[in-house]
Amino acid sequence: MTDHPAAPAAGKAPAGGPAEGALLSVRGVDVGYRTGRRTRVTAVRDVSFDLYPGQSMALVGESGCGKTTLGLGLLRLLPRTGVVSSGEILFRRKDGRLVDVRTLAREDLRRFRWNEAAMVFQGAMNAFNPVLRIEDHFLDTFRAHEGGRRRPRKEILEQSADLLTTVRLDPARVLGSFPHELSGGMRQRALIALALALKPQLLILDEPTTALDILTQRSIVERLAELRDELRFAMVFITHDLGLAAELADRVGTMYAGRMIETGTTRDIFYRARHPYTSALINSVPPVAGDLTVPQSLPGGPPSLTALPPGCSFAPRCAHAVDACSHTRPTLDVLRTRTEGLSHAAACLRTHELLEGATRD
Repeated sequence: MTDHPAAPAAGKAPAGGPAEGALLSVRGVDVGYRTGRRTRVTAVRDVSFDLYPGQSMALVGESGCGKTTLGLGLLRLLPRTGVVSSGEILFRRKDGRLVDVRTLAREDLRRFRWNEAAMVFQGAMNAFNPVLRIEDHFLDTFRAHEGGRRRPRKEILEQSADLLTTVRLDPARVLGSFPHELSGGMRQRALIALALALKPQLLILDEPTTALDILTQRSIVERLAELRDELRFAMVFITHDLGLAAELADRVGTMYAGRMIETGTTRDIFYRARHPYTSALINSVPPVAGDLTVPQSLPGGPPSLTALPPGCSFAPRCAHAVDACSHTRPTLDVLRTRTEGLSHAAACLRTHELLEGATRD
């Protein structure tokens, strides 16, 4: 990979209306959960980013940082206690219309899901109904999301067989099987085929390789990359696996305590991280090449979402914190401006002083 010229440009992370040409523009989104009659915990705070057609974005961070909540919120798939309480989720549909997903009526939202944007949930066994065969899941998906169109069963199953072949599964074996009769890797690939059934423009994947052996993970990662090139859909994938993010993503967003604290290209994040938390995540993973080094653990744990520190949420764990960090909340400032949403931005008061991102260059 070639280095980009360092040309810092002052500015703020995406705000206002949609970016020109963007498929998805998220603006100032807050997502909360009701924990009592009058109590709401905000799990995602003021998140903004742009995603362009064919682009892939990874969301990384510790458990509980808001990654899955954000992914579910983008498609309004939150549980009953969850709500996108503010902001805009602007999506450019196949017909060119720009809509705010938050305002879609129930039936329009049903047509939007799987036709325009689909999600592969964490844990394929739990995502499938255990008493339905795989073919029944395909039939239900097509009939529920095609806007009332009633196609013959044979036609749907023929298309389903083609989709399973696309993810390198044998339709003759898989379609008539119950989920528990398939291996973990086969279920995961069947779930990806199901998500691609109606040719969505956006695919959201939540930990797509969790609990799979390394060879199966490799197969799924390679096939996802090939499918994205073939079908040109955009991806948002949620992962703890930094290696997966490095391999599949065009850009990476680091989340901490519900906020997006750094975004940038894969090279920016892995070679020039400018937020101490992003650097700590990278340094906690042993390198697969070069000299053997001891991973550096990150002391402490994320703060409670009900009692966030008044300043930077990461300050209590940060080795580089100064007095100002305890009472000033940093904004996501643009460091480098590039085309198609690939700018590098970080939310740290000491961003321009720290050069930790070069630790593995």
